[in-house]
Order: sequence, then C-alpha cells, then structure tokens
Amino acid sequence: MKLVSWNVNGLRACVNKGFQNYFDAEDADIFCVQEIKLQEGQIELDHNGRYEQYWNYAEKKGYSGTAVFTKIKPISVRYGLEEDYEPEGRVLTLEYESFYLVNVYTPNAKRDLARLDYRLAWEDRFRHYLMGLDKLKPVLVCGDMNVAHQEIDLKNAKGNRNNSGFTPEEREKMTQLLEAGFVDTFRYFYPDKADAYSWWSNMPKVRERNVGWRIDYFLASSRLKPKLADARIDAHIMGSDHCPVVLLLSDD
Repeated sequence: MKLVSWNVNGLRACVNKGFQNYFDAEDADIFCVQEIKLQEGQIELDHNGRYEQYWNYAEKKGYSGTAVFTKIKPISVRYGLEEDYEPEGRVLTLEYESFYLVNVYTPNAKRDLARLDYRLAWEDRFRHYLMGLDKLKPVLVCGDMNVAHQEIDLKNAKGNRNNSGFTPEEREKMTQLLEAGFVDTFRYFYPDKADAYSWWSNMPKVRERNVGWRIDYFLASSRLKPKLADARIDAHIMGSDHCPVVLLLSDD
C-alpha cells in the first residue's frame, strides 16, 4: 500500500504547477493534502471514479483545510478532534478495517510566537485524540506537523532554536507524542540521514541550496512496525513550498 502526503499551499495554485501529473504518476492508494486554501465548489478534480474524496474546509476563506483521496472506501470519516467539527479544517480521520488514517495540518505558532500557547494546548488535545484511537486499532498520522523534531531535521538548528517550529516546547510535544506509542517512519528507516527536508522558505535560492526543514511526517502506531516497508521524501517535486512525503506498507 502506498500513501502520500503533501502540503500543497493552495491546491488550485498547485494544480497549475503540476499537481495532477504527480498524483497520476504516484497512483497512491491514499493521497492526503493539507493547506488546500479553498471552499466547497471552488475546484473539481476528476479521477475517473477511482478515488473517494473527503474535504475538510476551513471557515475562513483561502485558509488552511485538508483533503483525502482514497481508492479504499473508509468505514467512517470524522472532521475534527473530539467533536465532528474543526473550524480551521485541520483534521480528517478515515477509519479503515485495520487502521485509522489521520490527516493533519498542525497550527503554526506564528513568527512572533503569538499562537504558541494555542498550539501547545492543541497538541495536547491531538495527542489524547490519537491515543484514544490507538486503543481501538492502529493509527497512521500524516501531514504538515509544523515542527522540526531534532537538530538533524533542519539546516540551521543553532540559529532557529527559539523560532516557530523549533522551540523547545514544540519539539517536546512531538517527543511526547512519539513516547505515547508512535514512530516517525522516516527516521525509523533513515535515523541518521541529513539534509532530508520537506519545506523551504520562499527566500531567494533557499530551496536551490537545500536550506530546509523536515516538518511533514508519517507517524505510525508502534505495533505497525512490521508493516512498514519504506518511507521517502520527494524533494524534487515542485509546485509548493513543501514537497510530498511517501509511506509504503507491506501487503502481507
């Protein structure tokens, strides 16, 4: 089984920059996107009936939002965390026979950290939500989690130590989530791989020089380790300030 996750930073814009070509070429079983930045009726993607489509739009126009395209019809779909509602469209949960898939766009603490307290409280809610699901069946989590967990996960760790996405508080929340029974699948396969990033700022030549951050993840319940086949980051794929990340699961 192949799963893909991509923060598209505006799906309509990304469609004009080759999204469909990548989507078709990958032929994923489940394809998750974040930061769609659109409302219902503003885009129509025709996959010849091969994919079920589920959308969680933000109330605010041109902001946030998530979507999942899946060849496998889910048993159920939830839009949000505790309640079946999420005003910023940040979470989509699809229940399958043997696992839950959670597509997430974690809130950004903002450059001046004005939203850090909100972010940290949200992280606690999200972790408890995942732990609740994990008691029922294994969980796969994917999306833009807006944190570089370890120093190896960004180019300039020293210079970003107290910046949004690399504060000690945000990094600790990721540590707590992993300690709650989840594994960072990319680091599971490539614990020491440096210069592996999924996001680059729009400053000139930053992406060209690969001055990036790894903030897009596939996490898995620890008991899914025997099913993990490989993980990769498709850094060569353009169309967004993020690139797609991929998880492969064995079928046996």
